[in-house]
Parts: sequence; C-alpha cells; structure tokens
Amino acid sequence: MEVKLHDIGEGITEAVVLSYFVKKGDRVKADQPLVEVQTDKMVAEIPAPAEGIIQDILVPEGETISVGTTILTLETKLSPLTETLSSQPNVTESTRLFSTKEEAGVSVMRTIGRRVLASPYTRKIAREHGVDLEQVVGTGPGGRITDEDVYRFIEVNHMKQTNRAVASCDTEVPLSEKVADNVPSSSIIPFRGRRKQIAKKMAQSLYTIPHCTHFEEVDVTELIRFREELKQKNLHISATAFFIKALSLALKQFPIFNAKLDEEREVIHLQQKHHIGIAVDTEDGLIVPVIKHVENKSLREIHEEAKHLTKKAQENKLTLQEMTGSTFTISNVGPLGGSIGATPIINYPEVALMAFHKTKKRPVVMENDEIAVRSMMNISMSFDHRVADGATAVAFTNYFVRLIENPKLMLMELV
Repeated sequence: MEVKLHDIGEGITEAVVLSYFVKKGDRVKADQPLVEVQTDKMVAEIPAPAEGIIQDILVPEGETISVGTTILTLETKLSPLTETLSSQPNVTESTRLFSTKEEAGVSVMRTIGRRVLASPYTRKIAREHGVDLEQVVGTGPGGRITDEDVYRFIEVNHMKQTNRAVASCDTEVPLSEKVADNVPSSSIIPFRGRRKQIAKKMAQSLYTIPHCTHFEEVDVTELIRFREELKQKNLHISATAFFIKALSLALKQFPIFNAKLDEEREVIHLQQKHHIGIAVDTEDGLIVPVIKHVENKSLREIHEEAKHLTKKAQENKLTLQEMTGSTFTISNVGPLGGSIGATPIINYPEVALMAFHKTKKRPVVMENDEIAVRSMMNISMSFDHRVADGATAVAFTNYFVRLIENPKLMLMELV
C-alpha cells in the first residue's frame, strides 16, 4: 500500500517532509502518525491508512514533494516472522529497545529511541547541521529543545573540534591565528518550508498591490482605564480584543476595506463577513490564525478566541480552517517593544492591514491647551490604492481612533 501526500485543499500543491515517526520494518496501527509534513499554511501529520509493516521510506527528510507523491510503502499482510517481532514490548518515551537480525551474515543492531520534544523548524536546523537531537539537552518547557539549544550544541562541538585541531598544529603558529583558521566565516539556515512560503506571499503582495500606508496616533488612556475597571469586576479583556471589535465596527461603515478585487471580471466584492486575521510571531515564522464572524461576537468572545488561537499558533497546532478565509488582517507589534511605525505588507488578496505599535506615555496638548501626560500609540494602515483612496483611508482610521479613544462609545455602536 502506497502512502501519498494527499490533496488537503486551499490550493496547496506541495509540502516539505519534516520528520518520520517510524523506521523501515516498524509495525504500525491504523491512524498512527507516520510522517510530519509542512505546507505553506500548516504542519500536518500523515497517518497510517491501515495496520501493517513499513516496507520502504521513499522520500528523505527535508525534501519538497508535490501532491500525489508516494512518501512510503506499507505492507498490510503480516507474515509469521512479523507477528513474532510485533510481540515485543511497546516503546515508551523513556525506553530504548534493541533488536538484532542477520543480514548477509552480518549482525545488525537496530535502535528505537525516544521521540524528542522540538518544533519542526528546530528539527530542520538540526538536520541541516547533522545534529542528533537525542544528544541535545533541551532548556525549554518540559525539556523541549529550542533553536538556541541546537546552535549552542553546534558551537560547543565546533569549539571542541577547534581545540583538538589547535592541539595537533605546530606550536610555533600563534594560537589566535590557528583559531581564526578554524572558525567558519558564515553560517546558513535553510530557506524553505514556511519561511519560503512567507517570502513568496510577501513578494506576490508587493508586486501585485500598489501599497499606500497611512499613519496615525491614538490616545489609549481611556481604554487603559476602562480595562482596569473591567479587571476590578473580574472581566479580563485584552487591548487586542478592543482593537478587533473597533475595526469590525469601522468596516461596517467603510466596507471597501473588507473587500476583494477581481481584476479579471473587473469587480470589487464587498464582503459582509468580518474574518479578522491576527499575525502571530512563532519559532517557525509568521502565521495568521483567523477569528471568524467578528461582527457577531462580543468582546469577551473575541478575547477568548484570540487567546486560544495565538496559543495554538505558537504550539504549531492550528488547523487549516483556522488559518484561512481572512478578510482583514492586524499586526500587534506593540508588546514586542521598540516599534514607532512601519509600512506593513498587505495579506494578499485582502485590501488593507492595520498594525499597532508600542504605547508610550508622553505630554500631549489637550483641547483646552493644557498639557497632560497621556498614553499614546501609533498605528500604521496599509491599503490597496487600486481599491481605495487616501481620503477614504483617513476617514476609516479616524472612525477607528474615535472608538478606541472613547471605548464606551462602542456600546452605542453595538445597539
């Protein structure tokens, strides 16, 4: 039986084989994960279609394959020898099993090791540098191996090799010159998988859409106070949830920014549903989970869903449905610090994207000409200049700012 990369929809045509959970000769059960692959949208496990024995692994780890490619073959008819081998104890996370067999008169040792905790991108770094993850000590939660752990392991091993090389060299050569000769002038990381797909989409967006970015500042002092009032009543609502709800209300007034341009048919589709994408920075690169039907959800529902999706994104557990269908995207870089402004790239084929930057306290001249210390935040809004004009973008942003600066007004808009 051939196990292939099947078509999972959404225009996905290829994937990178990240890692195998099995080896040739292993017995597997139906629906047991066999291999982990990464598309431009998600990391997925391909399960066994039936119980059987892994006959052959045809695609090496790290290779990009197209839909329909056979990844491995599975023997579903069990022989008496197979039944005997399958009676051995099961492998656990803390157990190593060793079995021997005779092949052409040579005794071969087969090792089945524990499955280490590491993200797909960390595994790729290890593969590219020939690092056995079972030798790396993980410093992440639960012993998870991080990118830094792998690079540290590489550096330590390199220094050991350098020291051995220096020790064997002519002692008349200065030590500094010997070390310099053994230090690589550069290092590389693989440009494929999610990083490559991000690059393709960014290039597509910039080459297709004439970007125009509008900047504005927002006084979030009252929003901060309102959130504190809610906290005292044991209601915890993130600032991001307020931003998303205010955007949805603004999109009702300015639906042109919740649109999709169809150049071939020469029409602009004004979409009634507000599916807001949230750009999340993860170990494997930028990913955008989507909150669906924001126009029908409360602040509390938006807060809980955003929190849940962000956690799943950081753990690389998002489903394809949770990452597709967005009509407008936001990028909240403020919590990262140090960001005054930016020119964000639109999430094609959407027509606009808004980024929220760091909040800072600074003196502000109020309407009565008095100077007060206020919490100010900059925002950047990029829009497709084929679809909307600058004046419309300013009006849209002003409406959003009005709601954020007077958050209780949002209650009036919800009636």
